[in-house]
Amino acid sequence: MSEPPAFRRIVHVMRRFVPAKWGGTESVVFHLAREFSRLGIESPIYATSMFAREGKETVRGVEIHRFPYSLPWWGLTPEARHALELKGGNPFSLSLLNALRREKSASLFHAHVQHRLGGSVRFAARRLGIPYAVSIHGGHHTLPGEQTRQMLAPTKGTIEWGKAAGLLLGARHTLDDAGAIFCVGQDEYDAMRQERPGQSVHYQPNGVDLPRFRDAQAEDFFHQFPQLRGKRIILCVSRVDPQKNQLLLVEAFASVAASLPDHHLVLIGAEVVEEYGRKLREEIAARGLQRRATWIPGLAPNDPSLPGAFRAAEVFVLPSAHEPFGIVILEAWAASLPVIATRVGGIPGFTTDAENILLTPSGESEAMAEKLRTLAGSPGLRSSLAKNGFHLAEMRYDWPAIARQLLSLYPKPEFQP
Repeated sequence: MSEPPAFRRIVHVMRRFVPAKWGGTESVVFHLAREFSRLGIESPIYATSMFAREGKETVRGVEIHRFPYSLPWWGLTPEARHALELKGGNPFSLSLLNALRREKSASLFHAHVQHRLGGSVRFAARRLGIPYAVSIHGGHHTLPGEQTRQMLAPTKGTIEWGKAAGLLLGARHTLDDAGAIFCVGQDEYDAMRQERPGQSVHYQPNGVDLPRFRDAQAEDFFHQFPQLRGKRIILCVSRVDPQKNQLLLVEAFASVAASLPDHHLVLIGAEVVEEYGRKLREEIAARGLQRRATWIPGLAPNDPSLPGAFRAAEVFVLPSAHEPFGIVILEAWAASLPVIATRVGGIPGFTTDAENILLTPSGESEAMAEKLRTLAGSPGLRSSLAKNGFHLAEMRYDWPAIARQLLSLYPKPEFQP
């Protein structure tokens, strides 16, 4: 007689789930939920209705439940509210909390957020007598101070009434009472282990949908963007905000554009910080790159032209000022694409310079330009970086393997008949 599964239902909780504004956290949670479902574990996603309709939706077989919410500050202007929402904000949702409290059949809650929503997970899990885990998707220890100030700027001059809700939920103790804490970045993991030596803290890297990028067709991209056919594409896929630092890549490309006349810069990503997007457009124009650079403002996650872009490109560049992990590096590897990235955050924790990636110092555009020149003239190096990256993605980061590893690390509930 086979042993009953330890988990019958795992509920994931996050700030928002919006395909049109797809980011790293959405990708992680979606793929975990889908893999758990394939293993026979019910795995719905709970999120606020930020940028989406309230109610239930099924996205490629995964149940999404969205709940009304508040941004709990008195005095927020519409512009400030929009700026907070673009960065995720710190929402509170009584409806989501109540839905969690009604989850009588849940085996475990997995919070992909802290603050008030994380406190809601803690509060409901303690009332139901089930364990919960928390994933740190970056920023707990390693977010630069300037980015923190930018995120909080819209709340200047307001009154935060949500502090009372956070106090009631015990939001400050979300990590203290978690049965397991998962860090996607090696640097975040090292800091968390030092801070919490007695807790169950794990380095749990993200994964990649290997077949989707391995088997993608460049033609799917060129069919939608025929003007780019025949170009040697330098690709960057990432939301457009200061953290991702596309300005650095524009500066680097401007340095090599004259010597690489057949190369073309392609930026794919939704504009999250409007002021930064404006600066990016101005910089492209100021550098005279209007005919050499194309910005595609986001592609739906199920659009075949997105993985097709990786197959159509010659090199992938991630110029981030800060990066908890960098899922797009795995996606580039899965598409057999050589990668250049800045040596920041969690990137050095899962990559090896000159073996499967070329790393550059943060903020140094000329160093990045030199890597672009090197790869442009070295087909052998491009091939070896791509081959080594693909092998590592295939061996270690395919989502089925990541999901099974995570299940083995979750705090185990008592068997529920």
